[in-house]
Amino acid sequence: MSLTILALHAHPDDESSKAAASVARLVDEGARAVLVTATGGEAGDILNPEMNVPEVARRLGEIRAVELEEAARIIGFDEVVMLGYRDSGMPDSSDNRREDAFCNQPIDEVLERVVEVVRRVRPDVVLGYDDHEFYPHPDHLRIHEISLELAAAAADPDRFPEAGDPWQIEAVYAPVFTRERILALHTAMLESTGESPFAVWLERGVGTEAERTLFKFDVTGYVDRGRKALAAHRTQVDPRGFWFAVPTPVIEAVYPWEDFELLYSNGSSSTDRDHPFSGIRE
Repeated sequence: MSLTILALHAHPDDESSKAAASVARLVDEGARAVLVTATGGEAGDILNPEMNVPEVARRLGEIRAVELEEAARIIGFDEVVMLGYRDSGMPDSSDNRREDAFCNQPIDEVLERVVEVVRRVRPDVVLGYDDHEFYPHPDHLRIHEISLELAAAAADPDRFPEAGDPWQIEAVYAPVFTRERILALHTAMLESTGESPFAVWLERGVGTEAERTLFKFDVTGYVDRGRKALAAHRTQVDPRGFWFAVPTPVIEAVYPWEDFELLYSNGSSSTDRDHPFSGIRE
């Protein structure tokens, strides 16, 4: 029986900007992949000038669901679960104050719904979020909270007994952007073009430090697939913008990995990781 990975994300497009190439590789290696998306992204900005028209703005939630379906197909997800919460918007926005915003829902209510999915699909590994120190979006912070509690809750028969039989997750990881990665791409772009889209990130001190529990996963040959998935979110990315500024050959030449922080291990996974399924592969 194949191993299963569950990716838990806040909005449509997050599954494509965070570890998409890794999930694509795992799928090609035989894993089953399940995507859980908490919100519909209704409060998102339209970042592609070609899509920034009133009709798209009016139907943004509906359109983003279609974009998500296509991106998930490209990556290779077997199932997409949309929890249906409303996007909370950026920090300190009026959307934060809506009663139906994801960030205002009781944590146990959200946790129970995710636990129910976990107990049904029985993932070996879950991808969640780190503390998002440099991007404190309320919905991302809520996913971080869920990521920290999920393994213990899913395995506890006394927590949410109506959500299914307990299930032990082997490991929970958070995809992260390390300073090492940002600096490598920044340097390569300066050397090849004299300009880098990462200069602002470095000035702001963005990037996870090396002392966090990390491993690198080689995604050579899968970077383009992740980018195609991201491009499917036409309302959210400008095809001439930041996310596509670094050519794929440059990425694969200087930093052909995606990085992960270990949030949880039940002890059966190897401490010397080079693969999300390290220590639990058949």
